Amino acid sequence: MDLTTRRRFSVRNSDRGTVVATQARLASSFVDRFLGLMMRSGVGEGGGILLTKSSSIHSFFMRFRFDALYLDNDGRVVKVVTAMAPWRISFGGRGARHTLELAAGAAAASGTVAGDLLAFEDPAA
Repeated sequence: MDLTTRRRFSVRNSDRGTVVATQARLASSFVDRFLGLMMRSGVGEGGGILLTKSSSIHSFFMRFRFDALYLDNDGRVVKVVTAMAPWRISFGGRGARHTLELAAGAAAASGTVAGDLLAFEDPAA
């Protein structure tokens, strides 16, 4: 899961052959991870944000629900949190290293569950 050269990418569920996000962005710095989706009005259709080196998240100052996929270093989903409400804290648990935040319902729409492997690709792929 090497995304060091990309700022925007698409996410595909390799195990199910479904699209998870078409316009995800990378948040790899402390400031980008801290701000995440705070103070935004929503994620946007096909959008998402990958918080690297982040196995726990909060939804403080957020105004909408969202899905959170906790991933290991290989991009395998270790935990799915659906429709996380504002003003909550969530932990990925054993093996979680990164968090992909998506629009609420995106995990179910793509059929993504714990154990699935995600692939990160160029947006045009």
